[in-house]
Amino acid sequence: MVMQENRSFDHYFGHLNAYRTSLGLQGGVDDLSNVSNVSLPSWNGTGNIPLYHMISACVGDMSSSWQEAHNDINLHSPNEGSWGSPPPMNGFASMAGGYATHDPTSGGFDVAGKRAAGYYTDADLPFYYWAATTFATSDRWFSPALTRTQPNRMYFLSSTSNGYAFPGGSGDPNHPPINMDGVKSIFELLQDNNITWKVYVTDNYTANSSGVTTDVGDTYMTYFQPFTSQHMSNFANASTFATDAANGKLPEVSLIETGYTETGSDEHPSNPIDKGAKYTQSLTEALMSSPEWSSSVLFITFDEGGGMYDHVAPVSMPSPDGKKPYLAPGDPKGDFDTTGFRVPLVVISPFTIPGYVSHTNADFTAMLKFIETRFNLPALTKRDAAQPDISTEFFDWTAPNKGTTSVPAAAKQISLPCYFTALP
Repeated sequence: MVMQENRSFDHYFGHLNAYRTSLGLQGGVDDLSNVSNVSLPSWNGTGNIPLYHMISACVGDMSSSWQEAHNDINLHSPNEGSWGSPPPMNGFASMAGGYATHDPTSGGFDVAGKRAAGYYTDADLPFYYWAATTFATSDRWFSPALTRTQPNRMYFLSSTSNGYAFPGGSGDPNHPPINMDGVKSIFELLQDNNITWKVYVTDNYTANSSGVTTDVGDTYMTYFQPFTSQHMSNFANASTFATDAANGKLPEVSLIETGYTETGSDEHPSNPIDKGAKYTQSLTEALMSSPEWSSSVLFITFDEGGGMYDHVAPVSMPSPDGKKPYLAPGDPKGDFDTTGFRVPLVVISPFTIPGYVSHTNADFTAMLKFIETRFNLPALTKRDAAQPDISTEFFDWTAPNKGTTSVPAAAKQISLPCYFTALP
């Protein structure tokens, strides 16, 4: 499993139909070809903003926190239950502009919020478009929570955020720091059932001269203590992933934590997307060229939409554990019974149905259910239990994609210009 940062489906895959039809395939993807005249109100009153093709691989940050995410759906009526049917999905630019106004380091000059309306195409992201079309994708794949990275990452690891809608901070009783004490992660579930696992960490991992882990580095598993501290031997430098694959020594379940701080390879706004796409491509190539390829599935997805425009509203999902979100009096009203926004997904394997596009509502805890199904394990919460069985959704276990063992030259990620001082 590889999870990148903060990109919506329309922002990356909004032109997937055009790419598919150029290859003689049917469209059928719910992308930007299904909407017209999108025009998003700006923050600073300079007029509405249309969608446009991004050129720069770099863009100022946006907020996808609880407040902004709810306003993205309905700018003037953000409380859950009052969005309208269908919701207008009209707040993305205004929220991005407001973020730049209040924190100029995160949006700079763009106080209108234009950066939220940009999209890329196959010309910019050839590896992802090739992977999504050679293998499989979904146009109904959502982040689990309508908020920012940290709670969604908790869902990714444990199928709940334990009631936290914000990462929180000390001294704020309404938004306390995330505390996952007593919550079982997918890796603890694997450990309990003697399933081998490893977390490959890209940034800030350190080991001593004997190769013993001394610092697990930048991994969200640090929220799960004391389990992580008790299993530091299951953490490794991501540079060893290719070696383990080549030697046939991958564990049964692997997570690759990408570069959030040192390398900037996570595709988060402010980091260049081509750098991150080259990194995920390199991981894919390492797996495909290894003896592990014939029995593997690689999921590449994103943790939340990042404040980027998407035209599809979140969908209902069961609350994982009945816990209500910690909210301040002025926060939009809501619960953990809805997803976040759509995010990109590629499912790469000899067993994926070539060119398959799922239209089944799922959030990315479906990856946890996939693992649970594969190893006959119980669900962690009601949320992963409710996900569709993607072992039958994306796959044909007769290996129809077995002949694909390399990324063709035309699909390799290209370098893109990077600038923050202008749009597009």
